[in-house]
Amino acid sequence: MKRKDLVRHLIDSGCVLLREGGKYSVFQNPVNGKETPVTRHLEIADYAARKICKELEIPQMR
Repeated sequence: MKRKDLVRHLIDSGCVLLREGGKYSVFQNPVNGKETPVTRHLEIADYAARKICKELEIPQMR
């Protein structure tokens, strides 16, 4: 899946970009305070995207 699609889903689900790193962007779910890194690769594996959504406790992408 494309990184931009995952980032759009995170933002639409209420997550915010917490900070930018060298290899990762860190997103946070302000509702529960959970945060997780999202790699800067253009393509992100589907299982990795599911894991990111699960860690942030937001609905899975369709």
